Amino acid sequence: MNRICLFPGTFDPVTLGHVDIINRALPLFDKIYVGIGINAAKNPMFSAAQRMDWFKAIFRNEPKVESVCYEGLTIDFCEKIGARFILRGIRFVSDFEYEKSIADANRTMNRNIETIFLTGEPKYTSVASTIVRDILKNGGNADAFLPKEVVATLQQRKI
Repeated sequence: MNRICLFPGTFDPVTLGHVDIINRALPLFDKIYVGIGINAAKNPMFSAAQRMDWFKAIFRNEPKVESVCYEGLTIDFCEKIGARFILRGIRFVSDFEYEKSIADANRTMNRNIETIFLTGEPKYTSVASTIVRDILKNGGNADAFLPKEVVATLQQRKI
């Protein structure tokens, strides 16, 4: 049986913290779907297609990673792609409390899908897409928080 997981998120934009979690999860899974969730309540800075392209570029030499977009419940999408695991990154205790409540709800809906938490590397603890977006919107330089593929796109766009 393949160990397939879904790493869901908005990834707006993709950060070094996201890449760190995926890289450290690679030995644990046969396939990692990076699921870019489409949420009507959120107004992303970058298109879903752009975020998918970033993951494709970053993991171009890693066949175990595939980026996909989805709408609706994460647990339903897991069933659709055959994922038995949901991967989540944890930076702080407050992240764990929030993520655990979601994991508990998911487990209630489907006991066959387990949530796996990986703690972020300490050097990426301060890296959050929300902070990066704020830096970018205010004309700051967020390069230190971003993979080179994202930086290259932002430089082309002059954001």
